[in-house]
Amino acid sequence: MTDLTTTDPTTTATVPAPRATAVLDDAHVGDIRGALGTIRLDDTAPRRGLSAKLKTLLAIVGPGLIVMVGDNDAGAFGTYTQAGQDYGTSLLWTLVLLIPVLYVNQEMVLRLGAVTGVGHARLILERFGRFWGAFSVIDLFLLNALTLVTEFIGITLAVGYLGLPKVPSVLLAAVIVVAAASTGSFRRFERTAILLCAGSLLLVPVYFIVHPATGRMAHDLVVPTMPQHARLSDVMLLIIAIVGTTVAPWQLFFQQSYVIDKRITPRFMRYEKADLWLGIGIVIIGAAAMMGFCAAAFAGHGEFGDFTDAGDVAAGLERYAGKTAGVLFAIALLDASIIGASAVSLSTAYAIGDVMGLKHSLHRGVKGAKGFYAVFAGLVLTAAVIVVIPGSPLGLLTEGVQTLAGVLLPSASVFLLLLCNDKAVLGPWVNGRAMNVFTSLVVAVLVTLSIILTAAVLFPDITSGAILDIMGVCGVAGILALGYAETRRRRKGWALGGPVDRTGKENWRMPPLHELPRPLISTGRKVGLTALRVYLLAAMALVVVRVAQLALGH
Repeated sequence: MTDLTTTDPTTTATVPAPRATAVLDDAHVGDIRGALGTIRLDDTAPRRGLSAKLKTLLAIVGPGLIVMVGDNDAGAFGTYTQAGQDYGTSLLWTLVLLIPVLYVNQEMVLRLGAVTGVGHARLILERFGRFWGAFSVIDLFLLNALTLVTEFIGITLAVGYLGLPKVPSVLLAAVIVVAAASTGSFRRFERTAILLCAGSLLLVPVYFIVHPATGRMAHDLVVPTMPQHARLSDVMLLIIAIVGTTVAPWQLFFQQSYVIDKRITPRFMRYEKADLWLGIGIVIIGAAAMMGFCAAAFAGHGEFGDFTDAGDVAAGLERYAGKTAGVLFAIALLDASIIGASAVSLSTAYAIGDVMGLKHSLHRGVKGAKGFYAVFAGLVLTAAVIVVIPGSPLGLLTEGVQTLAGVLLPSASVFLLLLCNDKAVLGPWVNGRAMNVFTSLVVAVLVTLSIILTAAVLFPDITSGAILDIMGVCGVAGILALGYAETRRRRKGWALGGPVDRTGKENWRMPPLHELPRPLISTGRKVGLTALRVYLLAAMALVVVRVAQLALGH
């Protein structure tokens, strides 16, 4: 794109005029109106001094915090408390390993959002074609719809323990979720969301009431161990569930679109990264607290090793640690389910609005974005109704969500990595070599875990030996793929991830989508994407068949 220029009358110097960007909704341009502060569009002054930097951080805080705390939702409560009740604190180390994975994945999507101004699904559509664009939206829609059901299951468990009527409570929660996002005020929604994020800290007093052994917690956080007297296959599936509930596909779509909707640009990247670290810290603290207090509360009792659901965890905490612990846990579960429902449904509405060209912004009221709010409210209310219908297969739906999330996560990570290496999309913000190496390893691990999870669903009696065989085959396949890629690189004389020119990156934005050159897809990439497509379609079909068999009692 050719730069336009204007003349500054005070200096008679020629300065660059603002370049056109790819932002799809004009509501995504303007002042940053965060829950805790405002940054005007024309405020380009450098932030000097602690006070100025702190005010800027407070205005930016939101996207990273909400996406991370929203991921500690009803499903996460079930997974972390199961790990503590069944295996004590022996799996705490998995949380430490997940910290860099969480940061790398979410840092890449916040970079994509701030630099491109275009949502994740639309970028996939534009850069990889209609099949992958449609696939990304359809699988996100289906998976998020099922995930929303689990959020409302969490609400029923919480209100059931608290002695509140189930049907009115679930419907009231749905109304609250819809109303909070439908006011036409981005700031009002974000203030509500941050207030809910603060509610997740109720897990901390539960931890101190139960008071797990600090030394054992510290040891198991840093020293990887496997539970004694437990089947490797059961432990592996729980580890996969921990990964799946902590690194969920909807997070990628939500964070990228929310960063855009908040009008965050590349010049505030450092502050948004701090926001992300804040969210990660709260997530890890909450997850570790749940594992720790469940391990301590149930140790030596008959329920240890016999997890059922988060509602029974609240009852068990009351029996062994007192009424206050049970009530605080139930309120935290209710809070987590509501914020999870808000974030998951918004990620779907954002993605569909992006791809279908609908007005899609929390800055707009219902009249100004009818399609966006219709998708959002429709998902929330449908999930709520399903949960309150007598006889709904809620347990089966929960299992289906966990499985589909594990199957689909590798594809989301693959496209994230490819987009972050697309120079037409990110320019000076593309990944460096170290980021690519680490993310490639993460993708390889996620693919392996996805295959194990799919196999475990299809063959419930899978043995530990079979799981180790799958891991070995995937490891060999990964080494062969790496060797093939290195051979092609040497044969073609390609450089190995040399330094990237980052000059002027704070002011660089992706040009309009129609101005981008078509991506060149190598033969190796075509083969890889084809293999991924075949695996995803086959795995999803097999999982659907298996779930149908379970539903029919076979």
